[in-house]
Amino acid sequence: MNKKELRIVFMGTPSFAVESLRALVENGYNVVGVITAPDKPAGRGYKFQPPAVKEYALSAGLPVLQPENLKNEVFLSELKRLQADIQVVVAFRMLPEVVWSMPPMGTFNLHASLLPQYRGAAPINWALINGEKETGVTTFFLKHEIDTGEIIFQEKLAIGEDDNAGTLHDHLMMVGARLVVKTIDAVITGTVQSLPQSELIKEEKELRPAPKIHKETCRINWDRPVQEIHNFVRGLSPYPAAWTEFEVGGEKMNFRIFTTKASPEAHQLRPGEIVTDNKTTLRVAAQDGFIDILDIQLSGKRRMKTGDFLNGFSF
Repeated sequence: MNKKELRIVFMGTPSFAVESLRALVENGYNVVGVITAPDKPAGRGYKFQPPAVKEYALSAGLPVLQPENLKNEVFLSELKRLQADIQVVVAFRMLPEVVWSMPPMGTFNLHASLLPQYRGAAPINWALINGEKETGVTTFFLKHEIDTGEIIFQEKLAIGEDDNAGTLHDHLMMVGARLVVKTIDAVITGTVQSLPQSELIKEEKELRPAPKIHKETCRINWDRPVQEIHNFVRGLSPYPAAWTEFEVGGEKMNFRIFTTKASPEAHQLRPGEIVTDNKTTLRVAAQDGFIDILDIQLSGKRRMKTGDFLNGFSF
């Protein structure tokens, strides 16, 4: 079998998945259909917006299915008609067995971590929040328990000191696309040798999860060490963004924080206390030093550099 003969169904939704789909299409692989999420209302006018994967798929002339329910009989019959040899999943939802077991060569997923570490919905965020120096991408065959299937390939990536969730997302997106192509090539040549994750778990001291992030997860705890707070902010920047509440003139206001600098030093202030000249600098006391806020957004306003923000706002 060659790349023109292998029938691939691709499943994904956000921009992270687009690069993998593009790599398959532009390198001449036979993508026979794309499964993505339904259009959703967005923006001030709540107009229905297509997922990023749908936009690219239509521009490439690929047939698109957008099921609400992955167990729906009409969808399953349409999926079966595509006669996929293999399914590729990148940043999609959890699949029922009736879907992932359908193609004769199986279904593999691209995950943005070095499994078995950071199983879950937000591996990029949690790797940064936990101060990791290295992460990567993994392709693995799907099975019943989420993110636990046999590993096909992995590729490591160093995390830079200035990386945040946005930049790391983009780096892993590109590395992941190349790994998807490498995995498909191994399937075509019959050289896939997958490894049970249990073999790798034996080598790990501790498995760190990557659960879904909620609003309360993003609240800054100023009682923590400065390096932890700095990692927390960059792990949530630019989206969904770390936030905090400051009292200004007797009123509590919400602020989103995007960029910080950790400044360890001794002080006698309460954690969360603000130090500012109301011109260019804004610092917040933490357990073992100060967090310098470089990028901030008052709720309902636009994101600004701290110097620009303090031109029109005083603490």
